Amino acid sequence: MSRWLAALMALLLLFPGGALAIDLVVSDPVVEPCPADDSAAQSDLKRPVGASCYALRGLVSNPGKRPVVDTDVFAQIIDGSGEPALANRTRVGSIGDVPPGDSPFALRLSIPAGTPGPFSVNKARARGFNAPVRTRAGVEDELLPLEQDLSS
Repeated sequence: MSRWLAALMALLLLFPGGALAIDLVVSDPVVEPCPADDSAAQSDLKRPVGASCYALRGLVSNPGKRPVVDTDVFAQIIDGSGEPALANRTRVGSIGDVPPGDSPFALRLSIPAGTPGPFSVNKARARGFNAPVRTRAGVEDELLPLEQDLSS
């Protein structure tokens, strides 16, 4: 009995179940202000302290034949003075599932008000999985209004 248990444990260690991480290439990343009519945009005149709304847009490439799921985007956002605009933070958001090929994406960023622009993006990359690692939205679930605003 113990030989079978040892063999089973060895197989589980050699061939773990679960999702495997997949790295994707992000190209043409740009940070731009959210549109004035965006529901998350905050005017600096109305709120002098807090955060300003920006969108990180770009193209993510999935060279595989299957979708990559639960994809996170990582990047370093640099302000006009050469300092990180989002200190101690490289994960900038999640873009969900990425089908094979090139796909445009957009993420909303909250950058501290008064941070000098223009902004540049360094070390942009994406990482997802070959199987879901988060609770999945149902087929009938709709995008949140903020997600709908950025997808257009």
